[in-house]
Amino acid sequence: MTELPARRLLLVHAHPDDESINNGVTMARYAAEGAHVTLVTCTLGERGEVIPPGLAHLTGAALGEHRLGELTAAMRALGVEDFRLLGGPGRFTDSGMMGLSDNDDPDCLWQADVDRAAALLVEVIREVRPQVLVTYDPDGGYGHPDHIQAHRIAMRAAELAAEAGCPIAKVYWNRVPRPVAERAFARLDDDLPGLPFAKAAGVEDVPGVVGEERITAEIRGDGTAYAGAKAAAMRAHATQITLAEPYFALSNELAQPVFTTEYYEQVRGERAVVDGRESDLFAGIGEAS
Repeated sequence: MTELPARRLLLVHAHPDDESINNGVTMARYAAEGAHVTLVTCTLGERGEVIPPGLAHLTGAALGEHRLGELTAAMRALGVEDFRLLGGPGRFTDSGMMGLSDNDDPDCLWQADVDRAAALLVEVIREVRPQVLVTYDPDGGYGHPDHIQAHRIAMRAAELAAEAGCPIAKVYWNRVPRPVAERAFARLDDDLPGLPFAKAAGVEDVPGVVGEERITAEIRGDGTAYAGAKAAAMRAHATQITLAEPYFALSNELAQPVFTTEYYEQVRGERAVVDGRESDLFAGIGEAS
């Protein structure tokens, strides 16, 4: 077996594109620094709404296959080689938005048994032995059933992996500080007339917004190649994202900022910085871990 790099990062996401929006800078940075970055995506986003009219014919499995191609291109832009579908392609399908009949599909992620799905993730953890795990908060950032389920699976897998002798040293949730979001939207309001979007989203539309006191780490990409890599990765997800830097929109056509500094809340493990924020998710982790 090939020896893995000293630093190993695992990210768990619901659909292709979530990783680039939330963690593109972080993934690009650690990949460039030689860390082993593993992305596990739980579904192919088969029920996503397609933006470009020329691709509007894509639905179901055909859309999932196309989005896998987009994910492959995004990972190339970020320099990440290890990306996987939980249980393999098609094992769990997109659950659709909360409250729709799609949630009742027995094959969708929302209907998955959490322990069984977590066991599939434990297989990945035992293989790559990550010291750091990044995923969503209990609300999945904004209440999407697949995001909520991805959180449950990731957190349960961390517990099961520890019981199996593969503990993860630190667990982080994706976050955005409210003051940062508010300043970004104030700039967006001024810039909106020159953008290809009719309206702006609001701070409450941004997943994971919390008070600044909850933020324990930030990974900066401003003015670096990592910010450019994030933009390229987001652009690769053309069925889901319209990019007009430094803003983007999803299928709702509501503009929101691209955050080139990415923020996290540490929820498990010892904090390396008690007063202040970490600038490295691996801070305090020895190379022998």
